[in-house]
Amino acid sequence: MKAAIMQPYFFPYIGYFQLLNAVDTFVVYDDVNFIKKGWVNRNNILLNNKQYLFTIALKSASQNKLINQIELDDNSNWKTALLKTIHLAYGKATFFEQVFPLIQDIIEQQETNLSKLIVYSLQQISSYLSIPTTIIISSDIEKDNSLKGQDKIIEICKKLGATNYINAVGGMTLYEENVFLGNNIVLQFIKSDSIVYPQFKNAFIPHLSIIDVMMFNAPEQIKCFLEQYELI
Repeated sequence: MKAAIMQPYFFPYIGYFQLLNAVDTFVVYDDVNFIKKGWVNRNNILLNNKQYLFTIALKSASQNKLINQIELDDNSNWKTALLKTIHLAYGKATFFEQVFPLIQDIIEQQETNLSKLIVYSLQQISSYLSIPTTIIISSDIEKDNSLKGQDKIIEICKKLGATNYINAVGGMTLYEENVFLGNNIVLQFIKSDSIVYPQFKNAFIPHLSIIDVMMFNAPEQIKCFLEQYELI
C-alpha cells in the first residue's frame, strides 16, 4: 500500500494533487505545529495577468498551536472578499461556470476549523477530478506523538500497513532511505514535470493554486497533468 503524508494546504498547487493521486492513502498531517506565512491558509491565483496571494483570515493563529487547533476568523469578511476576487480573476475563464460553484461551496462552508475546512476542500476537489485516493487525518491515528520528524512518519506508515512512502521532492533532505528500508518501507519522491496550459493571453505563470488549473482545463486534461511526474 502506498501512502503520503502532507500538511493541509488550502487550494494547493497541482503538485500536491499529483502526490494525492499517486498513493492509496493520503494522510492530512493536522497534528503538527502551524507555521505562519506557510501555505496552510494561503496560496496564489492569477489576477490581472499577475500572481496574486490570497489569505484566509484566522483567529489567534500561533506557531505554538497544532494545525487542527487553528480556527477561522468569523468576524472577517474574507469569504465574501475571496469569492469576489476569484470571480474577478476568472470570470472569463473557459471552465468558470463549471468550477466556481465548487469553489463557492468550499469557501462558504460553515466549518470554523481550518484543518477540517481544508480536508473538505481536498475531498471535494478529489471527487471533481475523480481521484479515488482515501483521505484520512493524522490526529485520528493512534500513535506515539512524542516522536518527531521521520520517526513519526515511519510510525504512521506502520500503523497504516504502508509498504511505500511517497513524499514531495522538496523533502529529500528530511528522510533517510536506509532508515525506511530498515522498517520495510520503500521511500520515493515525486518530481513534477513542467505543466503548461493557456491562461488567457498572458505569458504562463506556473505553480499557482489548483483553482487556476481547474479554471482553464477540463477534468480529463487535469487527470493527464496528474500523471506528469517521475518517482525518484
